[in-house]
Amino acid sequence: MENTDTSSTLDNIKQQIAENPILLYMKGSPKLPSCGFSAQAVQALMSCGEPFAYVDILQNPDIRAELPKHANWPTFPQLWVDGELVGGCDIILEMHQQNELQPLIKETAEKHKSEE
Repeated sequence: MENTDTSSTLDNIKQQIAENPILLYMKGSPKLPSCGFSAQAVQALMSCGEPFAYVDILQNPDIRAELPKHANWPTFPQLWVDGELVGGCDIILEMHQQNELQPLIKETAEKHKSEE
């Protein structure tokens, strides 16, 4: 049964963001990204060496429709760290080049490991 209720989609998004300290909303999967921007974002994230969660928005059209409004960010991929939107591909790559992404990802991963 398809639930097209917007509020449940938003609840779903909020829950995903709350439960996954490092979360990438992307097109496709890390192994098979289906857009160049998602592929680049995945590479940058993977090079940080910490596990991260992802949601394939192509499999979740409701999230694809709702997340840009919730995030106030129109495009994908979107990287969420610790419940905050970091940004899209350009920002991820820029942070990666300036060595700002790695410490952010590491600190977040460490923090949440110690909470488990």
